[in-house]
Amino acid sequence: MCGIVGVVSNAPVNQLLYDALLLLQHRGQDAAGIVTLLERKFFMHKAKGMVRDVFRTRNMRGLPGDVGLGQVRYPTAGNAYSEEEAQPFYVNAPFGIVLVHNGNLTNAHALRAELFSTDHRHTNTESDSEVLLNVLAHEIDRATRGGALNSANLFEAVRNVHRRLRGSYAVVALIAGHGLLAFRDPYGIRPLAMGRGADGTVMVASESVALEGSGHVFERNIAPGEAVFIDLQGQVHAEQCADSPTLNPCIFEFVYLARPDSVLDGISVYQARLNLGETLAKRVVSTVPPSEIDVIIPIPESSRPSATQLAHLVGVPYREGFVKNRYVGRTFIMPGQGVRKKSVRQKLNVIASEFKGRNVLLVDDSIVRGTTSREIVQMARDAGARKVYLASAAPPVRYPNVYGIDMPTKDELVAHDRTVEEIRELIGCDALIYQDVDAMKRAIGSLNPRLDGFDASCFDGVYVTGDIDTEAITRMNGNRPRVEETEEDSSRLALPNLS
Repeated sequence: MCGIVGVVSNAPVNQLLYDALLLLQHRGQDAAGIVTLLERKFFMHKAKGMVRDVFRTRNMRGLPGDVGLGQVRYPTAGNAYSEEEAQPFYVNAPFGIVLVHNGNLTNAHALRAELFSTDHRHTNTESDSEVLLNVLAHEIDRATRGGALNSANLFEAVRNVHRRLRGSYAVVALIAGHGLLAFRDPYGIRPLAMGRGADGTVMVASESVALEGSGHVFERNIAPGEAVFIDLQGQVHAEQCADSPTLNPCIFEFVYLARPDSVLDGISVYQARLNLGETLAKRVVSTVPPSEIDVIIPIPESSRPSATQLAHLVGVPYREGFVKNRYVGRTFIMPGQGVRKKSVRQKLNVIASEFKGRNVLLVDDSIVRGTTSREIVQMARDAGARKVYLASAAPPVRYPNVYGIDMPTKDELVAHDRTVEEIRELIGCDALIYQDVDAMKRAIGSLNPRLDGFDASCFDGVYVTGDIDTEAITRMNGNRPRVEETEEDSSRLALPNLS
């Protein structure tokens, strides 16, 4: 999961790119980078850390030009601590190309070998984004055959890129002296939208909130398999470059990843979460009579819309019972279980009066590992709750995600090979209610009937690209981001706010 943005303007874009990355910060907190283009020269600054920490005044002054791109990184492959793997990536031939990527290539291992033996191109990191950049560069070189670059041969190159790549990818690339290229994988797994400013600026970004929040009007989503080339004069050229594209966005974007004020592929993220609360309400009343629930409390932040709708439908008061400290480090980077447990307590503080003597229904957006859920349930009991019920707006996460979410291996998932009752016992709640997979798909899919389906692989084990088996998952797990871990506890929670 990363956030990407690209801009073609007639005025300096460094501040605009910075503002857009701030709006996409929720998609990645590991590293940030910006590249701008002035005439034929790239200017780049990237480093580990949050946007506000990576870019200081001196860095912004060193990013001149009216065209540029940027990324906030959440590592899904390679080395989580390597400055070298912060994006954008750069190659000097052909023309000079920089690239940012959101997603995960499932055949990166084979492509890396192919690049070396057949394409005679060198990659220097473990990042699949560097592999993608070199595949794109090679195909552009082949398509232009040493001649001039135009939209026709650029789209030919993207067609060949689609034929070689597997997995998920939303891409923005900048070609020196020519313009900005954006394209999306043939399944549309990761989002990409385009908009315009009043001054003629054209922007592409992972979410509509980056467009609207920076003064642009959302125009449309880039279609699965489509490539869009924006030349330096701001003219937009677009062409479908995939043989059989289908729209199957990642359903986890709507459950958790995207901001609630975004609209992805015609679906309001906020409305999707309201709908999930509506279908979850039916599951709750069939498990725990509303008369046995005194109050419904969300686990901040993403579960609030679902919890609000659920409370309204079952007729139980909605209350805020947890206060989130936004200035505490995220639990998933903590090296050991003891440190992680302490961090959960620092990150969330209870309002004891909302728990004392009450039967409480906690609502979370999803449950991944279960360690945070167990700690939160205990916090509710410590605050005086008589009974603690837990409802998840998403179904059980039973399978690894291979399309750009660094989710734990299947053995680390609390729901893998366990019944709901076994999970309830591990978490320690009095009742555990999960969303139904088909109900989740209907609740979100009803908001845009033009969708062909969803990638819901972490819930149903169906991988839309059709190339994933046990061996592939094992191989990709070997390339998960390396982090520092203690010998006592080598597990980690890879998603920033998931239980």
